[in-house]
Amino acid sequence: MRRALTTPMPALVAVTAIWGYTFVPVQKAVAIYPLFAFLAVRFAISSLALAPFAVRPLRVMPRMGLLAGAGAGSLLAAAYALQTAGLHRTTVASTGFITGLYVVLTPLIALALFRTPVAAAVWAGVVLAIVGLLLLNGVPGGSAAGNALVLGNAVAQACQIASMERFAPRYDPRALTFLQMAVSCLAFTVIALLQGDLSVPNDGSVWYALVVTGVFAGALGYLVATWVQSRTTAARAALVFTLEAPFAALFGVVLLSEHLGVAGWLGCGIMLAGILLAEPAAAATLRRLARRPA
Repeated sequence: MRRALTTPMPALVAVTAIWGYTFVPVQKAVAIYPLFAFLAVRFAISSLALAPFAVRPLRVMPRMGLLAGAGAGSLLAAAYALQTAGLHRTTVASTGFITGLYVVLTPLIALALFRTPVAAAVWAGVVLAIVGLLLLNGVPGGSAAGNALVLGNAVAQACQIASMERFAPRYDPRALTFLQMAVSCLAFTVIALLQGDLSVPNDGSVWYALVVTGVFAGALGYLVATWVQSRTTAARAALVFTLEAPFAALFGVVLLSEHLGVAGWLGCGIMLAGILLAEPAAAATLRRLARRPA
């Protein structure tokens, strides 16, 4: 029987906060260092950080577990690559909104592939998340080709989350996470080499972004996400993952002096309302963070 669904969600909320923060240093880093080279080094750092903890479980991991980890890593790499390719062909607002559609696609894919039931409260939270994303990012525009690529990214993300629902309870999270990081590293290293962009960074801000994303957002973040997904459904995990968008917006306002506007703040509020409705444990964590003194 699956363990209690709400217990690990506070950890996932913390991970989405880390992911949201990384938009700030990454935005500065990729302005002076090639993106695919950045991704290659980032996932190399993640792989190295996890390697000491993953060696033993990898030795005893069955062949199906190795294939599952490699497959999830391929989906993760595909999501990053498709989002990057799409972003170059469409608007940032469209990229943000269409990427967020994985919150709808994940429960549908999990239901179709694994017959995972989705509670009515979760579906209500998904609807609120989509409304919030629309207000936060605006009406999608840009090119059809770029939007199609970003939609492919959303599908890949949804498949990766759904696959973790099936495989995370079966295999060691350290081994699964390491395989995902290593496969992503390999994929982006090949792309960076083909583009002739792979080089050692020589800027402190780039290294800061690489360490933050490689160790905390990558190794630690995906390890926690894999652990959480061994204890909850893909639909619930995907819904909490959408907190990355309002966290990113909040850090942009606080650290980059960006202007969010009434619609943006309303969108963040509606997304949080979706979490409050569908995921009580995540809601409790958000309330504790809100009460914490500065």
